[in-house]
Amino acid sequence: MSRDSFVRWLEALSGDDTDAVGGKSANLGELADLDVPVLPGFTTTASAYDYYVEETGIHAEIESQLEGLNVDDVTALQRRGERIRRAISEATMPPKLESAIRERYDALGDELGIDEPEVAVRSSATAEDLPEASFAGQQETFLNVAGETELLESIKHCFASLFTDRAIVYRENNDFDHFDVKLACAVQKMGRADLASSGVLFTLDPDTGFDEVVTIEAAYGFGEPIVQGVVDPDRYVVFKPTTGIVEKECGGKSQQMVRRNGGTKLESVPDEKRAEFALSDDRIRELTRYATRIEDHFGTPQDIEWLVDGDLDELFVVQARPETVHGAAEGTVLRTYSLEETDESLLEGVAIGNAIAGGTVRVLEDHRGMDLVEDGDVLVTEMTDPDWVPVMKRASAIVTDRGGKTSHAAIVARELGVPAVVRTGSATDSLSSGESVTVDCSTDTGRVYASDLEYEVTEAVVDDLPETDTDVRLVLGDPGRAFALATLPVDGVGLAREEFIVTSHVGSHPLELLERGEEEQFVDALRTGIAKIGAAFYPDEVVFRLSDFKTDEYRNLEGGWKFEPDEANPMLGWRGASRYYDEAFREAFRLECEALRQVREEVGLDNVIVMVPFCRTPDEGERVLEIMAEYGLSSDEMDVYVMAELPSNIVLADRFAELFDGFSIGSNDLTQLTLGVDRNSEKLAPLFDESDDAVKRSISELIEEAHRHDSPVGICGDAPSTIPSYSEFLLEEGIDSISVSPDVAVETILTVAEFERENR
Repeated sequence: MSRDSFVRWLEALSGDDTDAVGGKSANLGELADLDVPVLPGFTTTASAYDYYVEETGIHAEIESQLEGLNVDDVTALQRRGERIRRAISEATMPPKLESAIRERYDALGDELGIDEPEVAVRSSATAEDLPEASFAGQQETFLNVAGETELLESIKHCFASLFTDRAIVYRENNDFDHFDVKLACAVQKMGRADLASSGVLFTLDPDTGFDEVVTIEAAYGFGEPIVQGVVDPDRYVVFKPTTGIVEKECGGKSQQMVRRNGGTKLESVPDEKRAEFALSDDRIRELTRYATRIEDHFGTPQDIEWLVDGDLDELFVVQARPETVHGAAEGTVLRTYSLEETDESLLEGVAIGNAIAGGTVRVLEDHRGMDLVEDGDVLVTEMTDPDWVPVMKRASAIVTDRGGKTSHAAIVARELGVPAVVRTGSATDSLSSGESVTVDCSTDTGRVYASDLEYEVTEAVVDDLPETDTDVRLVLGDPGRAFALATLPVDGVGLAREEFIVTSHVGSHPLELLERGEEEQFVDALRTGIAKIGAAFYPDEVVFRLSDFKTDEYRNLEGGWKFEPDEANPMLGWRGASRYYDEAFREAFRLECEALRQVREEVGLDNVIVMVPFCRTPDEGERVLEIMAEYGLSSDEMDVYVMAELPSNIVLADRFAELFDGFSIGSNDLTQLTLGVDRNSEKLAPLFDESDDAVKRSISELIEEAHRHDSPVGICGDAPSTIPSYSEFLLEEGIDSISVSPDVAVETILTVAEFERENR
């Protein structure tokens, strides 16, 4: 066997070489042709692995240890796996193979101009990185390897890692023959991420499969602690079509893996550095461009590891493989989870999986107690690593103290279809084995509740629905649901509410933040929330309603009592448009406008337009448009709608149509003000009826008058979502769009299609 069959340069490889060098090495070779920066190096081959196993005579030992193995017997699995790995690691490297590796390592040193260069040795299995199978994380990586002796030892240990306990279990459960899977070792120049940063990314949202974004996690130092869940990384979400940054979340980054004494060590990160982002905006966009280039080339979503070399101040892609959870899925059903009852949460963290599950808590300090976990238990631990996979498969949900959205716990939870709450900070201290809990990951914030709470699961088939002439849109408040709902075949969002973002992600009155010099907190939270909804439904229109808090609602925010009057009837008080130009509030309104400006101009989401609520008179409308233009939102450059929710909006529809680009009917307030019924009054609840003739006549008159002025009319109130016959009434009157809650979107599309078919 020739030496060239044992080692090959990475740059000479392509995807056609997967059988020869494994998926990881083959993909690295392919990247070079895409103008994607890859660290120089070489790889051993599958033939080299076979040669090693046969020449050393360890094939029989491996075979005997695997014979009759029951992988559910954790103790036996651990004992036999250890024997196999020891046999492989302690064997003597055959001289012919050793010589080939030494020669190629010396040649790499000559290329780099470095004697005995430091390298990373990474496993590359021949069945790894296939769209239909995920072997990721099952084998080992060795960093800071220097010198021929250390390199040869690392390669032997890498070979041995083909038989980690987790890898043995995976192959058994997926019907892979243990001897059909070979291991190559990619040997690359060591990137100095310890002097900069590194991380992982997905070319989609890993929780929902929404494929118009790149999701990046980054931390200081080498990247292994991110995958292991040791470090809480930064998280960035980038919109592919514009490379605009949708979301930036600064992680704790309390530790970093650095190079020390020829090995690696976890060290604390200084406090001031933790508060900074690990990547600049320019670097985030650069990484996104490489990621989309790789995805376009391979034609499937990618799971990519990267690093910034601090010596060179350059970005490198370390690994690219297919994302196997959503990339290989062919789902046609939108499954939505929602709690039917709530309680005070015991814990909060980062939600993984968009699902809800309950079970009995099982707290484990380490994987040695895995036998204690029964099917359906909620696994609670500090963090997980690949050795935990067998027990994670038994869990109904997973809760960890540490980790981010690309930590091991998060990745495996998605692959198993199990909800997980990571980065709780104190799950192992706060929860006790034996107690019943409910784990809710239906929004961005994962929550753990005491006891078994009732929850509902609704399923909607989203394929092959008929197209409609009348737009069917969503009413949406929670940006955390946007990516999950993006698969619904709707025509955008007819009402995106600001109030949910402020109460859930800000919590403070905007004037309070201005007083404290923390206005960026408000702008960033609002910008992120709007951008997530805008990106999810791009290029369809997203109508964002400006703030419509009432004074009593603003008073409930932190610091609100200092700025809000105590009104006898807040429903009819200082709300909506009347605030925006008021000297007492206009600086707060400036923050709203700035967030919207950034969404449209910096993120590039020009599908986001604005709706003005509770605009009492045309004169008031003019004043609002003027101040919006002053703050960078010109109605000449984007559409601005007015909410039709007051009788004056109906009576003066012709004049409002001259100012605004369209109307959106707010049926709740329109009913309240037309019938003179406080919609919050339990005593008057029987009189509150959106189907009352007075309300319906007002809507009919508005549609007719607006259409005379070529102005579109939609509806964003509750009526179409809660009253089955209301959509038919609106269609008869010629409404242009109907916005409903997500749970009735499919039903509404079918209703509209049936009506249009019968009335053609």
